[in-house]
Amino acid sequence: MGDHDTEMGGMSLAQHKTRFAVIGAGHGGTALAGYLAVRGYTVNLFNRSLRRLEGILEAGGIQLEGSAKGFGRLEYVGSDIERALYGVDVVMVVVPASGHLSVAELCASHLTHGQLVLLNPGRTGGALEFYHTIRSRGNSADVIVAEAQTFLFASRRTGEASAKIFGTKSAVPVAALPATKTARALALLKGALPQFVAASDVLETSFDNIGAIFHPTPMILNAGRIQATGGDFDYYREGITPAVAKVLEQLDAERVAVARAYGARARSARRWMADAYGVERQTLYDAIVAHEGYRGIRAPVDLNHRYIFEDVPMSLVPISSMGQVAGVETPTIDAVIQLASVLLGEDYWALGRTVDVLGLEGMSVEEVKRYVRFGESR
Repeated sequence: MGDHDTEMGGMSLAQHKTRFAVIGAGHGGTALAGYLAVRGYTVNLFNRSLRRLEGILEAGGIQLEGSAKGFGRLEYVGSDIERALYGVDVVMVVVPASGHLSVAELCASHLTHGQLVLLNPGRTGGALEFYHTIRSRGNSADVIVAEAQTFLFASRRTGEASAKIFGTKSAVPVAALPATKTARALALLKGALPQFVAASDVLETSFDNIGAIFHPTPMILNAGRIQATGGDFDYYREGITPAVAKVLEQLDAERVAVARAYGARARSARRWMADAYGVERQTLYDAIVAHEGYRGIRAPVDLNHRYIFEDVPMSLVPISSMGQVAGVETPTIDAVIQLASVLLGEDYWALGRTVDVLGLEGMSVEEVKRYVRFGESR
């Protein structure tokens, strides 16, 4: 692997046996690949477009800045998925959730017994979709598919071969499908990424998806302002007014109701604000205004943004679809999906993670619960 210039504690390479592949060379994937390599792990980095990899190929690795520093030399950098996956223990998928299906199709014939695939994060139903996809394409190997509730880092790619980590979360829930494999997944991750902790199952990590609440709806309700100003306003503190916050609270109540129907733990957005940021107020609007961390975060410059094209089909659609199975009405969620479809000229109902895409078609609520916990659907 070569030498590693590191300021992360001088850990011995002999301690590092897990081999990683990172899929995606965007902000998160570049930072994660660099972080693992700096810590002495063998890392392959895959991206479909070689153009994004040119600087990393020339440098031979990634220069890491911020809360973790050093140069991480990579074992393989390229667009050959078979080469990227060969011989690795853990496959870290770090692409928008709208790309999970295509990554699953790409990986299906190359994943082998004992490998772990971790979606960072899965949004809602990511592990279910990924597992169903590789199985439907003939992969019968004992592959562990898991999802994280959120991404571990706050990070940005800062150059052609550099990334900066601004902060690292202290605990990120992870669940495998089925939940009986979560312990195996965490054992593979523990040495390199001890911040990952066990969630009950993928229903918990999927439904506890706060991005589904905070991302698409303020975009839609501020559509005119975004188009008129090019996003020249604070997304949270100005874009979420008391009226907009009322819509978010109703949207959130529907999400929590669907989760409860499946026996899943899902915090309200207001509770999440208290847990994540220590901001506890009587209303969601008051909590958002009180959180200083939201000050200065500008709105997207146009409506064609992942807050809509990722979070609507990959977060809101599966909540609505699973709500239909459970007999839980989601009128506000459905309205947001419909408005997003009209605004961007897409059919997000057709593009989204409905129960058939998740491999849950025909299952009752109880069968879904058994499936995610034990791998049994009937």
